[in-house]
Amino acid sequence: MAKKDRVSETPATAFLKAHGVEFTEHLYEYVEHGGAQHSAEVLGCDPFMVVKTLVMEDEKARPLVVLMHGNRTVSTKNLARQIGAKSVQPCKPEVANRHSGYLVGGTSPFGTRRSMPVHIEETILALPRILINGGRRGYLVGIDPKVCVDLLGAKPVHCALEE
Repeated sequence: MAKKDRVSETPATAFLKAHGVEFTEHLYEYVEHGGAQHSAEVLGCDPFMVVKTLVMEDEKARPLVVLMHGNRTVSTKNLARQIGAKSVQPCKPEVANRHSGYLVGGTSPFGTRRSMPVHIEETILALPRILINGGRRGYLVGIDPKVCVDLLGAKPVHCALEE
């Protein structure tokens, strides 16, 4: 990638670098509400390997992060049951922004403003590499998915629904 194609450092990339994680950078033109499907299409990759970072909350408004395949939806009922919550729902965008320190559409699980429990769809861990948000809209980083478990303590869950 040419120097001019690099993105300035984000809290996410600073976190990854501080922990010695090697990553690749993938830039694309961000489209409002385009999501992981759009980024996968533009980058020419399978949306199953593009991982969404979703900020959700339980019934007591305690925030949590869910990492999910780009072409799958979270079953909030299955997730709540597995994490011992009565219910789980997505945070409103402004609340998610406040918890993570990132804008929705550019949320990374790395370098968040607030420490939150992280849950990862277990099938993501079977992939050799994933593309996950690098802390800015239109910017993904390629990493080994096991980094999410090793550095974030992400707990594997089975809560994917096909989209």
